[in-house]
Amino acid sequence: MNTTILMDNLTSPALLFFLLGIIAVQVKSDLEIPENSSKFISLYLLFSIGFKGGQELAHSTLNMDIFWSVMFGISIALIVPFYTFFILKKKLGVENAGAIAAAYGSVSAVTFVTAISFLELQKINFNGHMVAIMALMEAPAIIVGVILISFYKKNSDIKISGIIKHSFTNGSVILIVGSLIIGMLASDSQAQGIKPFTTDLFKGFLVIFLLDMGMTSGRKLSDFIKNGWFTFAFAILIPLINGCLVAILSGYITQEIGDRFIFSVLAASASYIAVPAAMKIAVPNANPGLYLPMALAVTFPFNITIGLPLYYAVITMF
Repeated sequence: MNTTILMDNLTSPALLFFLLGIIAVQVKSDLEIPENSSKFISLYLLFSIGFKGGQELAHSTLNMDIFWSVMFGISIALIVPFYTFFILKKKLGVENAGAIAAAYGSVSAVTFVTAISFLELQKINFNGHMVAIMALMEAPAIIVGVILISFYKKNSDIKISGIIKHSFTNGSVILIVGSLIIGMLASDSQAQGIKPFTTDLFKGFLVIFLLDMGMTSGRKLSDFIKNGWFTFAFAILIPLINGCLVAILSGYITQEIGDRFIFSVLAASASYIAVPAAMKIAVPNANPGLYLPMALAVTFPFNITIGLPLYYAVITMF
């Protein structure tokens, strides 16, 4: 791994603010981001990513390369929850296995945002259609997780149609897809008018949001540790395997380093927003004390510290 890239990542303000959030919780500080402010910032980040992605897509020509990229992304979202479910089922039970599998098959928009920041640091571009692929990867994993739970829990009364609808009408999905479409429709002069908001403020909002994520992770970490080594090892090893494997396989889909990097990060990430919301409705008996801290307190920090430079290093080697 390139040590310069690793050090740049470890000393980036985004990561350091995340660590500051964890430290604030551990020392029992009264530092707090108001809930409404936190929600606004997360909405802003999704809007900004979607709009800029739409602008990039407006200047792209739809072709078979984009089609295969979309198919590759959806395939990842379908395969990851399927195989992880069977790794987890015997140890954690059907409902917990399904919820965790859905989380690791789905994607983390915040990890995606951090990955974009990493690419900007390396001065590497990525194609706008990757934003659409990220949005499309969120729902399939949730659906697979729910179907697996329904199949293996014979007395389950889960209504899959309702979950499918919820997956596609989830607020984060609606906002990023809607922003993507609006970005595509907006002219260059119209986009320029709101550029200070969509671009210049982005990194500042990102570090404040990651500070909040650090505090949230710090609160979940102590509860999670009580669940033992298996879930902790899973929350590191599965993202590591998925990220490195996709970093290699993505080379057969595209030669764009930025796109390959985003594919690997999406494969390695785990959802802690859309999936918990869906599982609360579909599988209330699944333990959020497992799948939420696994995704947020272990996988997310691992990805933004070690994962990002590691996946980038694998891509440059293959």
